[in-house]
Amino acid sequence: MNNKTLLAVFVLLLIGGASCVFASGEVSALAYPIPLADYPKTEGESIIAELWGRAKFAPFNVFATIIFFCAIFHTFSVGFFHRLSERLESEHNEKLRIMIAYGAKFPKGENPVSFPATLCAYLGEVEAVFGIWLIPLFIGFTACFGWGGFTSYIDNLAFEQQKFTEPMFVVVVMCIAATKPVINVAGKLIHMFAKLGNSSPAAWWISIFCIGPVLGSFITEPAAITICAMLLFREFYELKPSTSFKYATLALLLTTVSAGGTLTHFAAPPVLMVAKIWNWDTAFMFEYFGWKAWLGIVASTLFYYIIFRSEFARLKEESKLHKRRGDYSEKIPLWVIVVHILFLVFTVSTLHHPALFIFAFLFFLAFTNATRQYQYGVNVKTPILVGFFLAGLVVHGSLQAWWIEPVLGRFSELSLFIGAIVLTSFNDNAAITYLASMVPSFSEHLKYIVVAGAVTGGGLTVIANAPNPAALSILKRYYKGGISPMQLLLSAIPPTAIIALAFYFL
Repeated sequence: MNNKTLLAVFVLLLIGGASCVFASGEVSALAYPIPLADYPKTEGESIIAELWGRAKFAPFNVFATIIFFCAIFHTFSVGFFHRLSERLESEHNEKLRIMIAYGAKFPKGENPVSFPATLCAYLGEVEAVFGIWLIPLFIGFTACFGWGGFTSYIDNLAFEQQKFTEPMFVVVVMCIAATKPVINVAGKLIHMFAKLGNSSPAAWWISIFCIGPVLGSFITEPAAITICAMLLFREFYELKPSTSFKYATLALLLTTVSAGGTLTHFAAPPVLMVAKIWNWDTAFMFEYFGWKAWLGIVASTLFYYIIFRSEFARLKEESKLHKRRGDYSEKIPLWVIVVHILFLVFTVSTLHHPALFIFAFLFFLAFTNATRQYQYGVNVKTPILVGFFLAGLVVHGSLQAWWIEPVLGRFSELSLFIGAIVLTSFNDNAAITYLASMVPSFSEHLKYIVVAGAVTGGGLTVIANAPNPAALSILKRYYKGGISPMQLLLSAIPPTAIIALAFYFL
């Protein structure tokens, strides 16, 4: 297995090397990612001819896209690597048991580790996938353009285009949003609505989905999805729902959070990318997107409630065994809560200024340590893994505009809507709307269509919307063998279809 993996990587590197050999020399490393205006004009040509012309102009793009799709395929294979890791670890432990039985001695707590099992465990972590596939991409880039060209490309992304701002922001906002005071406030707010249903599991479940995703329009989607995932963790997953219900819930969370960020123009990344360019303000967003999104969220929530209504009866009995659920009555001083909210507001308001929100985050860590009796303990590991995932996706995604932009420009209205939904599942929806803003032929209606399609498809895959990995990192412990991307995709189709109908026909 290891030999096959190494062979696959070697073949990909050969492809990259071959692309460099046949490069025309028209593009230097300093140009990457290449501005769309710099590609040769191909008006009137077919999409195949246009893509072929762009590939000849910058052959390295082809290698980068091959690597990108290998990474996407890998995300659908994490379950295989997870199971393989468990099997190899079991075999390794059995060998250790036999060795110890025959007198082998190891230092206490320092038994030999199975490298193949550990490697497969890393390959089975969805948050690590795009970072892992940066290795062959970086090797190929360095082989083509040299070390100086590679570092210039990374510096261009980091400093000139500020592509890594969002991953850093997600790390910080996840840490703040997952603290006890913030979860406590959000829990009390949603509990007010859950009380209308006697705080039953069904009432909590419906309240979380009808209210939580809308918070993404005000405190950003990463914060909203973190809060919703933490509440679902306490109020739903602890009750041991069926596997199909767990996947339906996760798919509904990702889909509704993606749509729920459209009530304003300043919080959701796919909207933020085009709002200033197209002069969209909050009034515009609510009139054309917000109310439709909320109706779609409510309809898709009720759809899955009807599908699983019989299971809620069992969960209600199970909930009686979890006495810590539901009241959120733990006393946390008001001043501690206020300080947490201020840190969250400051972080959101300085979204485009990483030096400021990182500076504030250091003070936040000191504050949580000084008030640790009111804290869960700041979990930095999970946010860092999510940031690593997003940073990898940013690098890969920055090299895909060469084929996504011309594809978007060739669609009619309905095909553009469907195409935006499908393309979003292959790339972050913010990247789709950003590329759409560069298409000069879009009418006002087509602008609406492409953004609606992009936010609609945000729950189909883990890479469809930037906040998605945050929810998966919090909830993945409840999915034996890891979260199956295919099951997630199938579970996301019904709510995606419902929200699509709301955006397209209302």
